[in-house]
Amino acid sequence: MNGRKNSINGIVNSTNSIVNAIYGTVKAIHAIFEAINGIFKAKNDIKNAIAEAIYDIGKCINGIVNAISRISKARQLHLWHCFTSNYANTKAINGMCMSFLIPFMALLCHL
Repeated sequence: MNGRKNSINGIVNSTNSIVNAIYGTVKAIHAIFEAINGIFKAKNDIKNAIAEAIYDIGKCINGIVNAISRISKARQLHLWHCFTSNYANTKAINGMCMSFLIPFMALLCHL
């Protein structure tokens, strides 16, 4: 009787071990899939971070281009204002010398 009971207990224990081994294997496979999923998520996050960085760089370059454009426009307006005010002054001083003084004054103003 005792031998039969021990043998049944052995079968139950072996079955439990098999079930636990299968459960452990399933958990390990699940962990592998989670890791693969994490790798793809990380890869996607890296792609998004790179895309955002490129977009930010583009915005910075656009800002630099706009600033240069504004500086260029301001210089043109300054030169035009300088040219026209010198034109008026030159005309008031001597109308005969305008053809020489206007470009000369504009050049001086530009420097």
